[in-house]
Amino acid sequence: MKQHQTKILTLLFSPLLLSSGNFANAERVLKGSKSYKKGIKAKSAKSSKSSITCEDKPLLSENVCDSYVTKSLSFPNIECKDLPQSATNVTDGFYGDLIKTYNGKVAYPETKSFSDTAMCAVNVHWHLGTEHLSAGQYDENGTGPSEVGERRLAAGKIHEGAQCSLYDETVEKFTKKYDWKYCTGMEVGQTYEVHWPHSALGACGSQWQYQTPFKTGVLCNIDLDGLMGFLTTQRENLPLVVGVQAQVFTIVNDDSEEYTFPNLFDGMIVDDTKQMGVDMAYYVGSTTGQKVSNTECSPYSPITWQVDRTCHQISAKSFDNMCQTMLNQAADMSGDVYAHGSREMVDAANTGIVDGGS
Repeated sequence: MKQHQTKILTLLFSPLLLSSGNFANAERVLKGSKSYKKGIKAKSAKSSKSSITCEDKPLLSENVCDSYVTKSLSFPNIECKDLPQSATNVTDGFYGDLIKTYNGKVAYPETKSFSDTAMCAVNVHWHLGTEHLSAGQYDENGTGPSEVGERRLAAGKIHEGAQCSLYDETVEKFTKKYDWKYCTGMEVGQTYEVHWPHSALGACGSQWQYQTPFKTGVLCNIDLDGLMGFLTTQRENLPLVVGVQAQVFTIVNDDSEEYTFPNLFDGMIVDDTKQMGVDMAYYVGSTTGQKVSNTECSPYSPITWQVDRTCHQISAKSFDNMCQTMLNQAADMSGDVYAHGSREMVDAANTGIVDGGS
């Protein structure tokens, strides 16, 4: 097992392979793993094939991805100002103050589409409000309904992030109630930041590709010894094999074509005509969530972030369809069909972002 993981890591994290974009050899090694044998490589965000539905849900077998907690890959928060964090200000002109190297080497974000790398999407989830900030698009001046922000989850009151500037309480599409069938605790008019974690160590191409929690999917094909060995010697390469797409939406109750997207599940929507996935920020950061802040930081760093700076409107039905697809996956994704709390925005001291990720 350890020899097999060493071979995978040698290929996946080889600077030569990563710099040249030659992922064929890395994929050949992954095909020898127990998860890759389950199916053909699945590309995220760009696939012309629809995701699994109720009608063609595969027969269940044993989940090939062991829980990241069971594998002792659940690490405590760390002191801040040590590793670059997310989410932060992605506005043009914003610069972070953190300068971090790994064995004297700088970590750079992956700027190619993840579908053109060895990574695949391993999860989708979203946060109440936004964790990132894009001035004039989603920031402290944005507005929205307050109903959801005041509800409590089992762990306590969730933190609501920034809001888009699209909400208008006088326009019906922002206020008309929607009968949610699959997503829970959602609200028309509310802003949500959607995240699609990607990993080259996921169960890519198999029925177990998508996992909840997302770290189980990201770390599917590696154990503690393998990860620690890599982080010790090649941590600067981590952003080239683990990354997150982020896109921000305001929910509308309007099924017009301009707000309807049949496949929100597989990755960020890229549409030049609608200016979606066009104005992008790229930077190196960390995992996010309400349990980390500017005093307690995430140890899961550095990873790539690709963030759409523009807020978009999307139909409630499109979002609900995504939740239906999530609930039809082989792995149990019911823990992600509601909004998670947002992390307070990372300050300049805890990020090394350059010019807002331009």
